[in-house]
Order: sequence, then C-alpha cells, then structure tokens
Amino acid sequence: MPKSTFTSEYRVFASLLRETREHAGVTQIALAKKLRQTQSYVSKVERGERRLDIVQLRWWCTALGTAASAFVREFERRL
Repeated sequence: MPKSTFTSEYRVFASLLRETREHAGVTQIALAKKLRQTQSYVSKVERGERRLDIVQLRWWCTALGTAASAFVREFERRL
C-alpha cells in the first residue's frame, strides 16, 4: 500500500473534500477557523499535500454540515 498522497484514490478524496466545502458555501478561511487551523493547512489538505485520518475527516465533515458516512459513500461511488 503506497503512503504517498499522490495516488489516484487520494486525488479523488482531496477533490471531494474541496467540492464538499465549496458546495457548503464555506471558504478555506472559514473552514480553517471552524477547525482551529490555518487556511494554509486546509489548502494543503485539499491539494493532497497533507493527509487526514478518520477522526480529522469527521471533524471536516461536521464543520461542513455533512455526515462522514455520506462523504465516504460518495468517495466509494467515485472510485
């Protein structure tokens, strides 16, 4: 199993994170504030330069008003 964030699966994941944020009408800055992170952190995650674990994914989904389970279903559908 590759550890790189540059797999096709991770590109789909990062793209879906960005799309979910945009669909929620939330800027990177606003999401960063909700997560108590910096805007550059959000940007790096969305570009695939930083990885999220399952707990962090749940925080992102909660901050964006979506269920982590719905996010994962959509991710699986896109794969």
